Amino acid sequence: MPDTPMTGAAGGSVDQRSVVESSASGVAWPAIIGGAFASVALAVLLLTLGSGLGLASVSPWPNTGASVTTVTVMTGIWLIVMHWLASGLGGYLTGRLRTKWAGLHTHEVFFRDTANGFLSWAVASVVGAVIVTSTAAFVVSGTAAIATGVAGGAANGTMQSVALAAGPSTYLLDRLFRTDRPNAAGADADAKAQIGQIILNGLATGDVPAADKKYVAQLVSAHTGVAADESAKRVDQAIADAKTAEVKLQQAADAARKAGATLTIFTGLAMLIGAFIACAAAALGGQQRDVHG
Repeated sequence: MPDTPMTGAAGGSVDQRSVVESSASGVAWPAIIGGAFASVALAVLLLTLGSGLGLASVSPWPNTGASVTTVTVMTGIWLIVMHWLASGLGGYLTGRLRTKWAGLHTHEVFFRDTANGFLSWAVASVVGAVIVTSTAAFVVSGTAAIATGVAGGAANGTMQSVALAAGPSTYLLDRLFRTDRPNAAGADADAKAQIGQIILNGLATGDVPAADKKYVAQLVSAHTGVAADESAKRVDQAIADAKTAEVKLQQAADAARKAGATLTIFTGLAMLIGAFIACAAAALGGQQRDVHG
């Protein structure tokens, strides 16, 4: 049946053409979900490989292995590579596996392919986040947790609370009470606890008061039998060593905080790169599907 002319407001006639719109959505969910799962699977494989290569772990032994900062840089680079490859695979499969859109302009096909690639990346990201939250399978999260936990403790002052609870090292206290009199060893426990509280208070307030130093020196002298001058030197050295240890702990916390920030930046950058690669790969896969399909 021919189109019926429609009279406009000015009295002219306008041809009314029937517009046929497809009932099918431009979102190819089967291809998107398939590409997303392929992306997640490859990401898990690459994470496992990276962990085996030592790119996502810190040595548990002090003063050995890679530092938190070094591991963060290596992990960040590996995250970018991982997102590049995994997102590329997922996006390509999404574009290649979708059904052919007939009767569409080339620009519309390109837009749909890139949009489906982005959705594939988004689904893979959400699935990956769920896996991390529910099973703690994200290997790099160990490094991130170390950096975030230590940095957060330093920022909120909890590192000092941890140090106060732990007290001076046993080594420092034992060094204060070294003696050649074996019968005096059993009476040191109470004095050690008392001196420990004095040193902790000094670390919390910035320094040990002179009166406390004198009292500690007297305790050390009484329990070890050393001269007053020698006991005073021991006390001063023990306090200085405790302050040095606290400074090193704060420096380590600050380095961990910076490493955590660096890791966060690398993670965001890797995700942005992954989104772009997924869109480009989906457009490529869709083009090849239309050519060879």
